[in-house]
Amino acid sequence: MTRVTPIPNGRLLENTYLVVDEERAVCAVVDPGEEAGLILHKVHAASLSVAGIWLTHAHVDHVVGVARVKRETGAPVYLHPADRPLYDHAMEQGIALGIPAERLPAPDRDLAHGDTLTVGTLSFQVRHTPGHSAGSVSLVGGGRVFTGDALFRGSIGRTDLPGGDFETLMRSIERELLTLPDDTIVYSGHGPETTVGHERRHNPFLSGAGRLA
Repeated sequence: MTRVTPIPNGRLLENTYLVVDEERAVCAVVDPGEEAGLILHKVHAASLSVAGIWLTHAHVDHVVGVARVKRETGAPVYLHPADRPLYDHAMEQGIALGIPAERLPAPDRDLAHGDTLTVGTLSFQVRHTPGHSAGSVSLVGGGRVFTGDALFRGSIGRTDLPGGDFETLMRSIERELLTLPDDTIVYSGHGPETTVGHERRHNPFLSGAGRLA
């Protein structure tokens, strides 16, 4: 049985997620943010082992907890290589935003469009969804999608940061996210969950001006 545990954390209320195969007592940690201690507490309280640290992108609020989570679990880190420059400068990003960050360990695995990630018996397809950053990915599986900062309830990701581009983001959303079934649950990098159908019909960035509706 699959369970998704959202962990809003840090000064930017970034959503870290535990993707749990309850039968195997194993999880993946998606985007470990600022409160690594809280994230690890949730892992240990549920008696879970960590199979992987999956990064949707490398902005500091989504990766600042990577070093501690990897140090204490030994789990491999997965990142799309187009976001490696951001990842390698997490400390500098942190200084700009007032988020203390330590130097991060090198990623263990490169993500590519079409890859399959597994945790226990669960599997997720990697979809490259650039636009918020060059290496942003979304993870699709089991009627769920983890979109990072590409798509939110009622909004989309910023495109004014390094690697961002509005038209690229819109194409990514239309090609890789709006083609999913309407009842697909969207777990975003910030804010509440939603569904693909809700965003298709109600998201102001997607429902007009020639966009899919």
